[in-house]
Amino acid sequence: MAIPTKEEMYRALEERHGAELQKKLTAASVAVCGLGGLGSNIAIALARAGVGRLHIIDFDRVDISNLNRQQYYPEQLGLYKAEALYDTLSRIAPYCGIRRESVKLTEENIPELLADADIICEAFDAADQKAMLVNTVLEKMPEKYLVSGSGMAGIAPSNTISTRRVTKRFYLCGDGVSDVADGMGLVASRVLVCAGHQAHAVIRIIAEEYDV
Repeated sequence: MAIPTKEEMYRALEERHGAELQKKLTAASVAVCGLGGLGSNIAIALARAGVGRLHIIDFDRVDISNLNRQQYYPEQLGLYKAEALYDTLSRIAPYCGIRRESVKLTEENIPELLADADIICEAFDAADQKAMLVNTVLEKMPEKYLVSGSGMAGIAPSNTISTRRVTKRFYLCGDGVSDVADGMGLVASRVLVCAGHQAHAVIRIIAEEYDV
């Protein structure tokens, strides 16, 4: 069966979101940095919402330990996450402009690699990498919107995860407390809740609906 045309898919999204919002979503560019439990779910949510351009970045490869919460398949083991997720996103949203990079983000390459993004999503696992990306964007790219995740480990109630607007252009999602090192690791359902918060924060920013 042939896939729908670009116009048919746009009309279907427009019927769900309304013409004004869908126009904004289609024109938006979002970078997702880190394609693990948070990032792979964020990217899929944004692709399904009809975001026009996605830039997905991760230097890591798919490992069997990722399959409990990340949007990869057993047959993708060993592939670079950026390549594996690109294939999935291309099936979900064939007309989305997807740029993928299998590189490690550093203080030096972040300004160039993320220059074209309207909104940057921080979705790393390691605390030091989270801090590095957040600090670099806030210091060197203050004009960008930044949505970060912190605290989604364990099986605490999902209602403890929230979205907080820290500064005018910086949003933080999670419970801000739980950490993998404290006990139980990352559980798919709770990671997905946090990823949903991040994706929805991005959509609200694109819609020009800003949290207080």
